Amino acid sequence: MKKRLAIIGNGMAASRLLDELVRRNATDSFEISAFGEESRGSYNRILLGRVLSGSDPEEIALKPTSWYAARGVTFHSGVRVAKVDPVGRRITTITGDLHPYDVCVFATGSSPLVPPVRGLKGDDGSPRDGVHVFRTIEDCMAIRDRARPGSSAVVVGGGLLGLEAAKALCDLGLHVTVLHLDAVLMNAQLDKSGGELLRRAIEKMGIFVRTSTSADEILGNGHVEAVRMRAGDVVPADLVVFACGIVPRVEAAKASGVPVNRAILVNDLLATQVPGVYAVGECAEHDGKVYGLVQPIWEQCAVLADVLTGANPRARYLGSKVYARLKVAGVEVASFGITDAEFPTDEVVQVFEERRGVYRKLVVRDGKLAGAMLVGCAEAAPALVQMFDRNEPLPPNRLDVLATGNAPTTAAEREVCNCNHVTESAVVEAIRDGCDTLPALCEATRAGTGCGSCRGQLTTLLANHTQTTLA
Repeated sequence: MKKRLAIIGNGMAASRLLDELVRRNATDSFEISAFGEESRGSYNRILLGRVLSGSDPEEIALKPTSWYAARGVTFHSGVRVAKVDPVGRRITTITGDLHPYDVCVFATGSSPLVPPVRGLKGDDGSPRDGVHVFRTIEDCMAIRDRARPGSSAVVVGGGLLGLEAAKALCDLGLHVTVLHLDAVLMNAQLDKSGGELLRRAIEKMGIFVRTSTSADEILGNGHVEAVRMRAGDVVPADLVVFACGIVPRVEAAKASGVPVNRAILVNDLLATQVPGVYAVGECAEHDGKVYGLVQPIWEQCAVLADVLTGANPRARYLGSKVYARLKVAGVEVASFGITDAEFPTDEVVQVFEERRGVYRKLVVRDGKLAGAMLVGCAEAAPALVQMFDRNEPLPPNRLDVLATGNAPTTAAEREVCNCNHVTESAVVEAIRDGCDTLPALCEATRAGTGCGSCRGQLTTLLANHTQTTLA
């Protein structure tokens, strides 16, 4: 008799877990159900800026609603789970419906962080017209409906999502001001020099940036008219978008008696203290860490699929080396490992190309790469990430690894997609096997299905090798 496996959530982690389960023929031993609060299938939140810019939401879809039934998965769309009864093994939705389960996985992701700002609501207690968060496709559509060329927008948050939102609004013809609490844009990934270079690139696009400040009060009579900053300055605004961070969604886990710290506590099996209950993704806390990037979450999903199906009973999640390669508002950025020297013996190599707007930095410890940062040109990132992952020694001349043509990695071994560890040779082989479009290539290799930053390289490889094949 099949066991009942319930996945609470339908975001990127849940989508990847389903892929890993199907890959291991989990539907032979499980009746799988997925509970998603949104009415649509899963999609890539990292690419929401495209929807805000005007693209069709289908362009960032990971799974259409038809995918689930076609693979034997029951999809409960538009359903929010209130709690889990670990003793009775039942899921309760906010409407009171009950769903039995044998194994349950929390993949509830995270919610947008909205700081305590005065004036978020009008005098009657309803949300002030013109205030939005940037987290879902529906959020993007609502912002698009509000945005008008020539109007003004304030984006609160100078991280990845905030800058993506600012770029999209600027492209729509709005006057855009970004407010960022830290002195450095993308301070989680960049140092002062990298943040300053990124700021200059952002400002050249026509976006105004104010750092070391944030919104203190939303002003307006029923609808947004301005934002008062902490120092007292007032910025006129017809639209305010909060994109200043995320918080793990743990309400249902707390209501179920599942131990929670910052997020849901899990061990190396991704199991919680409660029997039969697991967690993955941004809602999970492993060894004191909560990961918000794609690649660690992909690794968690692979381990959990191995554990649940028995494909590899010895599979364990032991943490991840975190790295990010992204295109931030059109500017290439890559960052991983430590961002600066921590010990006197650490070596720091920095290269500035002011005219090109390029900044590159290596942090070397014991002859090996401890961290790297690339802004404006990230072509060397795949080779550097591999050296970082494999703990390989750097060449005596550190600059060799920053010159992409001299990176010590063959084309066959070079990773095109760091999120899914897809090599150039694997991509070329897929093209030669008949994958002659970008969607087909992504589906066959998984490249480009994470952060999406490698899609430009995939397009180039398609152009080069499709022509070669046809010739």
